[in-house]
Amino acid sequence: MKRQDYINWDTYFMGIAMLSSMRSKDPNTGVGACIVSEDNKILSLGYNGMPIGISDDEYPWEREGDPLDTKYPYVCHAELNALLNYTGSRLQGAKVYVTLFPCNECTKALIQSGIKEIIYGSDKYADSDSVRASKRMMDTVGIKYRQYEPVGRSITLEL
Repeated sequence: MKRQDYINWDTYFMGIAMLSSMRSKDPNTGVGACIVSEDNKILSLGYNGMPIGISDDEYPWEREGDPLDTKYPYVCHAELNALLNYTGSRLQGAKVYVTLFPCNECTKALIQSGIKEIIYGSDKYADSDSVRASKRMMDTVGIKYRQYEPVGRSITLEL
């Protein structure tokens, strides 16, 4: 008799996205992404952070102030990093699990890459122009998006 309490695919991949978010050095919002093929194979991972070669000790992590003294012009979002980390040749039809609903800039990249479904954890910026634009673009091109539904399981890593 096989085990009955195994986790479903959504829980598995969102768990990996959440674990990936823990690599982020952002003191306010760590975001993780996991791109998965149509047959449930992990294709790529990403988290939000500075571009390669940009010191995350020397560049700002602030959210407010002079725009050039905040993180926003410098940080690569988790979805973009996952797309850039992909070493294959085809993402057509893939889905992405992401801990925070994608911004409009990441949405454009996801559309261009052929992603067909977004499963997200939080939508805390749902009222922002960026997320409203994202949803409009996704609706126009037929990308499905849905919020992850937690199953009440937890995992503890002791390292």
